[in-house]
Amino acid sequence: MAEALLRHKGGDKYDVYSAGTQPDTVDPRAINALGKFGLDTNNLVSKNMNVFEGQVFDYVITLCDKANNECRSYPNAVKQLAWDFPDPKERSGSNPFSTTLNELNNRLSMFLLVEDKDVNITCCVTENSIDVESDQLDDFEPISFYKSLTDDIRLKTLMLTHYHGELCVCELMEALEENSRPKVSRNLAVLKKAKVITDRKHGQWVFYRINPDLPLWAKSVIAQTTENNIPMISNELQRLANMQNRPDRASFCK
Repeated sequence: MAEALLRHKGGDKYDVYSAGTQPDTVDPRAINALGKFGLDTNNLVSKNMNVFEGQVFDYVITLCDKANNECRSYPNAVKQLAWDFPDPKERSGSNPFSTTLNELNNRLSMFLLVEDKDVNITCCVTENSIDVESDQLDDFEPISFYKSLTDDIRLKTLMLTHYHGELCVCELMEALEENSRPKVSRNLAVLKKAKVITDRKHGQWVFYRINPDLPLWAKSVIAQTTENNIPMISNELQRLANMQNRPDRASFCK
């Protein structure tokens, strides 16, 4: 679905490919959702990411947390983004594939708005895999969640992390033009206490991401806020893109 969407929205500037870590046959419900969306479904086949071994891509986008965890750095990616969408096969509701398609459409619109440059051809691969949605947090508190959004640093941190998938403190400091590490760390602690973000340590680096176990409504709040307010973080995204000596993710594959 992501491949068909991006071909439709940016095929004049991007060569688009998709593959999976554990590919299965294309679900007819995905084809049906794409057809209702008015998208071309010809030549869509399920592929293993191994078919692209050795190929260089300007962008690699993982579409679920499982794919991101299996390999946090694609060997030949100039830039990698980690997005986390629930598997439509596991979603409830009357039209789970259409719901996922709409969410992908919003996210890819954001991607094109942020990344679109005056280039002729850029390659992009979307990685997906079959994944069962994690159990949502039983003790998640909506009041704590909304309180965590009431600070400029915390809100922009969530927006930036939503877009990039994972960032460390030094990257956030650069993006936010914030010289005080303790100040950024205190705000990250607030988000972590509210269970909005999680962290992981790799060597000297601590990386933060949106909690994959957040309820879907909370993920939607963050997604909609980011996707509809890109100008709010455009300077931060540019500073991050220009940052030198960013943490090397080349050895992060599990």
